[in-house]
Amino acid sequence: MKQEGFVYYAELPSTAITAAKTLLQIKAGAAPLELLEFHLSQITKTTSELLEVQILRKSAAATVTSFTPLEFQPAGPAALAVGGTTATGNNASAEGTNTDILFKSIWNVLNGEYVYMPTPEARIWVPQTGIIAIKLNTAPAASMTMFCNAVFVEYQ
Repeated sequence: MKQEGFVYYAELPSTAITAAKTLLQIKAGAAPLELLEFHLSQITKTTSELLEVQILRKSAAATVTSFTPLEFQPAGPAALAVGGTTATGNNASAEGTNTDILFKSIWNVLNGEYVYMPTPEARIWVPQTGIIAIKLNTAPAASMTMFCNAVFVEYQ
């Protein structure tokens, strides 16, 4: 039987990126969560460039700019995956400890938006207090303005 959950959104707003780094990190709170999808795009590059994108687990959080996840349902509860500099946030200034790489792909920055939307059986689950990150694993050749967002469900 499928559990009922609440759906949330987290993002890296348009930001100049110059290095390989964690773009978006979600730290589960007192409930497990499931990553439903993420989107990645850029608006400044005009030449082709291939960059590796990863979804990975962290055993120690990156230091990020805090982002409080937004709820999709009107009057739904606040996310348990709270924002914080070592919790849910974006644009890492220090990487923490990366562990399992659960997904990786190559993105051509001129191909438009990169969309990760797995089948239900392939969705990534994050246990209570676990950390999942979307990372640009290849540094861009020059600064580019990127945007990244993720949609996830918490089973509270």
